[in-house]
Amino acid sequence: MMYLDLFIGFLEVGMFSFGGAYSAIPLIKEVVMAHGWLDEEMLTYMIAISESTPGPIMVNMATYVGSKKAGVLGAAIATTAVVLPAFLIILMIMAVLNKFLQNQYVKAALSGLKSCIIGIILVTGATMIFKNCGLFINGKIDVLTIGLTCGIAFVYFGSRLFMKKTIHPIMLICLSAVIGGVAYSL
Repeated sequence: MMYLDLFIGFLEVGMFSFGGAYSAIPLIKEVVMAHGWLDEEMLTYMIAISESTPGPIMVNMATYVGSKKAGVLGAAIATTAVVLPAFLIILMIMAVLNKFLQNQYVKAALSGLKSCIIGIILVTGATMIFKNCGLFINGKIDVLTIGLTCGIAFVYFGSRLFMKKTIHPIMLICLSAVIGGVAYSL
């Protein structure tokens, strides 16, 4: 019976929470308090912890409450229930969107948007490089930063050119952190 209560309670939270995490807190509170899963003090602590951990508050709360009340299976059921409505809505949107994307005018518009997005990304990158990344120190160009940027770009584009595959972005970020840490610590 606890599993069913967890599923229905958190399904309700997932179905009727609109407007982000903070607007979901009253509904989470209502469901959790109505079932007696947490007292008000513990709920307040859990909201604070859920805000400070990665992931949406609803998912974190569902996982915690499910785990506390019914173990790992309860956590899985509560988490599934809270994300199920959004998952189903996205599936329905994709079914409609898939047909919509076959339209020649939509294809043309999206092709035009690709170049705009590429331009926005390039401008953002250039702005970050020239204004925010310390290229200039006391009015002089920081050669080390330029060299490291060019080196990382060479690694990325070189891997595409010579190995015919790209480096995973997380690997590139880690590589950049190590190289930057070593270069700036010397």
